[in-house]
Amino acid sequence: MLAAIAQVLDSGTLILGPRVREFEREFARYLGADDCAVGVASGTDALALALRVLGVGAGDEVITTANTAVPTVSAIRMVGATPVFCEIDRRSLLMNVCDAARRITSRTRALLPVHLFGNMVDMPAVMRLAGDRNLRVVEDCAQCTGATLGGRHAGTFGDIGCFSFYPTKNLGAYGDGGLCLACSDEIADALRSARCFGARDYRVATCEGVTSRLDELQAAILLVKLRDLVADVAERRRLAQLYREQLSDGVDLPTALAECAHAYHLFVIAVDDRAKVIGRLEAEQIGYGIHYPVPIHLMPAYRFLGYSLPLTERAAERILSLPCYPGLTDDEVARICEVVNSAIAE
Repeated sequence: MLAAIAQVLDSGTLILGPRVREFEREFARYLGADDCAVGVASGTDALALALRVLGVGAGDEVITTANTAVPTVSAIRMVGATPVFCEIDRRSLLMNVCDAARRITSRTRALLPVHLFGNMVDMPAVMRLAGDRNLRVVEDCAQCTGATLGGRHAGTFGDIGCFSFYPTKNLGAYGDGGLCLACSDEIADALRSARCFGARDYRVATCEGVTSRLDELQAAILLVKLRDLVADVAERRRLAQLYREQLSDGVDLPTALAECAHAYHLFVIAVDDRAKVIGRLEAEQIGYGIHYPVPIHLMPAYRFLGYSLPLTERAAERILSLPCYPGLTDDEVARICEVVNSAIAE
């Protein structure tokens, strides 16, 4: 890693240089896609730029879920569009495609399914709906690098797949970074212009854009880490299987489609008395997370949208993320399960 960083510093090329181009090619190859990857400054920018180049803007509606990170929705607002929240599937906690269909109006321009926890939305159903209603599809893959559905990677189904390389992700940089995977050369070219203030050559803007570029340092770091991604995701899956074998029946686990290979960015459980479980974990100095404790429609910044989503709200009261990362030992998983099971049994 330090050698890769030193090479960038010695080169004097820090923005949109050879490392960025190489990483774009290698990441597209990893995804089994054509060379239509475009590195940008963050996952949020990836979503906003994707919507922008697909023509989504003021007066348009974008259907997504409230059980997600804030940037999913802030990206929609960045292009002037209105987020429309559909309910989640009570088993997977991901987009309920049937409910999304019910919320389509004459103003709906795009569907924005969020692949959460490392689990994938039913993309064949999403794409059928989009085709029937002439809608664009932007996949939020921030938590799903490494997951596949029917052998196809997250991000390769819709018009554009959007990835985040925030340091905690399955493939994380040492700062912010993101990427758009386009379904065509035409869309990829539009993204390359949009990320660079609307210009490709000669600093002359041919369209309105922004400044959002993956830098050479982060690309060099990501190239090093990409070498281990397959092994890292395999280890996450192995650890998840240990959890599934050792957690008691009193712990609910979100489901995945039979043909989905979950990437386990997070190992999420659902329990009725979450406070008790958290108390026991804290007493044993075991880390945990809640992804996410407050659905976006209930946050002060977005209450004006005026939604009530009972399934989403109930899920937010019960979910809990347990440690799951390469380097976690089998004994540590066993100890975590022991603590959780004990709390549930009390």
